Amino acid sequence: MLDLVKILAGMVLLYCGGDFLVTGSVRFARYLKVSSFVIGATILAFGTSAPELAVAILAALDGAPELAMGNIIGSNIANIGLVLGLACLIAPIIIAPTRFKREYPPFFLTALLILFLAWDLKIHRLEGILMLSFLAIYIWRSFNYKEDLKTQPEEEIGLLAGKSPTFQVLLIVIGLIGLVSGAKLLVSGGVSIARNLGIGEWFIGITVVAIGTSLPEIVSSIMAARRGHGEMAIGNIFGSNIFNILMVLGITSIIHPLNITEPIHPDLMIGTGLTCLLLILMLRGKYSLGKISGVILLVTYFLYIALKGIGEI
Repeated sequence: MLDLVKILAGMVLLYCGGDFLVTGSVRFARYLKVSSFVIGATILAFGTSAPELAVAILAALDGAPELAMGNIIGSNIANIGLVLGLACLIAPIIIAPTRFKREYPPFFLTALLILFLAWDLKIHRLEGILMLSFLAIYIWRSFNYKEDLKTQPEEEIGLLAGKSPTFQVLLIVIGLIGLVSGAKLLVSGGVSIARNLGIGEWFIGITVVAIGTSLPEIVSSIMAARRGHGEMAIGNIFGSNIFNILMVLGITSIIHPLNITEPIHPDLMIGTGLTCLLLILMLRGKYSLGKISGVILLVTYFLYIALKGIGEI
């Protein structure tokens, strides 16, 4: 019972901490007059990937590399299948063809990168350095993309007005504290349940922990879809998945190289498969995702979880 309370409390702290971190980061970036694309591709992506980073580092240091890797891969799978699927049910997600053609290649190549690097069940420090190098290139590429700030929604600009930079920095600090505290509770509860019930830490990491650390993406994407900002929703997913692999896995493997004992190849292939499925759905819908696409993504995700639960994959 105590372990369940830890998991629930950890999820709440992760959600609140992630929300404060994202809100403070976005407001501070707007104060500095950074473009909306840079906000979504870097600051917002970092904010929504911060829970995965905290959980992965703590899990690796706690001697649970399967939980760390499961959290990263599971979060990316949940981002596409669960988060984007739910967002599509709320409102159609439409993205400009030029934006999709620019943003999908690094999204797809990152999925292929983790498939290649993790295939031998080991992530070394040198590979972590390589991933952080790719992340630096991605951030540089994002900052060199010019976008007019006037294209931002009016209500968002109004919300950001009148807030002091000091208050925004305070939100960021509070968010980070909440994320770290929530991550500790979530890892502690997840590992304890896995060991007590004889359930593999990989399964716990790729389901309960992954969904818990994906809460910032779930909330922000659904809110964006409800307000008619489809590009913001899918942009958050693209950036978050890229940061989860290049930043989270990169930093984690540098701090503590990962040696995984459980077979993760099916999960790696499913993550890559969902990335391809998203491309098919986007092209089929002429760069838009509607309710049918949302149902397909959700059914695929829950079928995957069900098969994991009965040990078929």
